[in-house]
Amino acid sequence: MASDKRLEETPRLNGKRSSASLDRAITYLEQQPDSQTIHASVDHTQLVRRIDRHIVPIALAIYTLQVLDKLDINYAAVMGFNPDLRLVGNDFNNAASSMYIANVIAELPTGYIVQKVPPGKWLGLNIILWGVVTASTAAVHNFHGLVATRVVIGILEAATTPCLMLIIGMWYTKSEAIFRFAIWYCGLSIAQMLGSLMSWGFQHVHHDSLSSWRIMFIVLGCVTAAAGVWAIISMPDSPMDASWLTEAEKRAAIQRVAVNQTGIKNTHFKWQHLRELVLDPQIWLLTCLVILTSLSSGVVSFYSTTLIRNFGFSSQRSALLNIPSGAVSLISALATAYIAHRYNARALSMALFTCFAAIGSGLMSFLPSYNRAGLLAGIYLVNAITPNLFLIFSLTTSNVAGQTKRVAANALVSGAFSVGNIVGPQLFKPKDAPQYIPAKIVLLVTQIASAVLALSLRLYYGWKNKEREHEGDKEIENIEWLNLTDQENKTFRYKY
Repeated sequence: MASDKRLEETPRLNGKRSSASLDRAITYLEQQPDSQTIHASVDHTQLVRRIDRHIVPIALAIYTLQVLDKLDINYAAVMGFNPDLRLVGNDFNNAASSMYIANVIAELPTGYIVQKVPPGKWLGLNIILWGVVTASTAAVHNFHGLVATRVVIGILEAATTPCLMLIIGMWYTKSEAIFRFAIWYCGLSIAQMLGSLMSWGFQHVHHDSLSSWRIMFIVLGCVTAAAGVWAIISMPDSPMDASWLTEAEKRAAIQRVAVNQTGIKNTHFKWQHLRELVLDPQIWLLTCLVILTSLSSGVVSFYSTTLIRNFGFSSQRSALLNIPSGAVSLISALATAYIAHRYNARALSMALFTCFAAIGSGLMSFLPSYNRAGLLAGIYLVNAITPNLFLIFSLTTSNVAGQTKRVAANALVSGAFSVGNIVGPQLFKPKDAPQYIPAKIVLLVTQIASAVLALSLRLYYGWKNKEREHEGDKEIENIEWLNLTDQENKTFRYKY
């Protein structure tokens, strides 16, 4: 085989290599001897636009629906949800956390499965199933039934972020990817605004047999399942499998992302990649950042509407007053993406917008209860931290190479997001109602810690790049397709 011959001519790194170490993309390219000529003949601007049309809308829709299906109990809480299910004490918090506990547990097998199966098809299947379960929540009548549905949704949603991170990394260069991450992560902002409007709208729907919140769950579930069918039909598993690209465009799509040095598709599982993952400082900095950031996003997800209602507003008005939270998230995401890309300042952008969120937590913590305008401003400003998550996803995709290590890192970062969301709702103890001052102060402290960690990450990446500049690069043929990790490949440079 041509790939075996090429591998024999390649310098050995870290011991014996086999053809299994090669990325599937290089094998595909070698089937076409004049692929460089074909690559040059393709209009790359048109190619990127075609890729955007087939990838970005699906990713945006999927993430919007995932967030909506997480936020639905936040909106249902002001629609008679708690008394209908006889939730008392800490029941609501426990139900919110149960979904993320299941999500954390499911991330480990998900990381392995995603490397082995077509990610687009696996994602679509999970979306259909969680849509069915979301709709089934309308049939729940007690706490135990609610927990059961949230646990299943948590398991099924575990595939979403790792699959989207993997797919974006297959199709876009590192500089292009950040805007695509920003676009699909805007699904959070859209979901916040759309969810608020849905809650307000469904509160005007009255039916003799079904409560308004039950009708809302049925509608959301059906829309989600339909999106899953769309994903199975339209979301490509890799550039090699995209039916809407010509052979020339497939090869051009592969060659244009070779600069990433992170590969496209390799199902060969490598234990040494996992060992390196455990010992890699960037992984733990990213993981801690996600946990601290998601503490704040957990508040946004589950308690923003309740906090607003506790300021003395009606349920319907509380839903509408939560809309600016989504607007702040949207503006922050787009501004962060621009700054991060324009000035190559991903980590610094995280630190900056985390400071805005800390100002919001300070307002919520220390303003008097009669200053409703200031308290509302505080809730809105906390949403400035949410873009940190897509920047962390972008950094993980850009800076972690080696297929097994990359897939495991995606799963670990996704699991860390769930850890923060497990802890977040538990901070809001019923005995601290209605102001929940201890929880708000904890958020302020964790946001300051997030800013410090983001700056530490920037310093780490800068140090690693300078270290490699001093070492010098060794020329190795097709090194970008050898399934090397970012630490094994000394020509690899980190984005920060």
